Amino acid sequence: MTLRDYVSSRVHGAYHDQDTPCAATALRILGEIFEQDIHEQVLQAAWGLNGAGKHGDQCALVEGTLMLLGLLGHRRGLSQEELYLVCREYAQAYTGRFGSLLCRELRPGGFNDSDPPHLCEAMSVDAIVLATNFITAQFELEPRLSHGAV
Repeated sequence: MTLRDYVSSRVHGAYHDQDTPCAATALRILGEIFEQDIHEQVLQAAWGLNGAGKHGDQCALVEGTLMLLGLLGHRRGLSQEELYLVCREYAQAYTGRFGSLLCRELRPGGFNDSDPPHLCEAMSVDAIVLATNFITAQFELEPRLSHGAV
């Protein structure tokens, strides 16, 4: 199974079977891929990040990844300044790929009451693959997929 197939399957399940918001989805899947335990309370806290409660501010896919970068950075013994640099580099990579960090600019059509659920599913897959590749390079970690090799 490829990384993209794995992420696509996990995102679809998180969104459609569990109705999990973006930040918690990204955090959980990246935690699985990099074998980082995520306490249930941390996942619960991530539910409120969803574009600042759907206000449209920072994309929750970025927020979930930044949370994982913090956990991995601490696991690797990075200083606060080193961790800031890693997070800044990720934000630059994300902006370079998607053009913005703002949910209201990234979400197709912004926010409307008539939106179907999980409008950003395809982008979520792309963002988690980007994050996986970034983390793999940054921390020299090998991604692990529970259903096969990358």
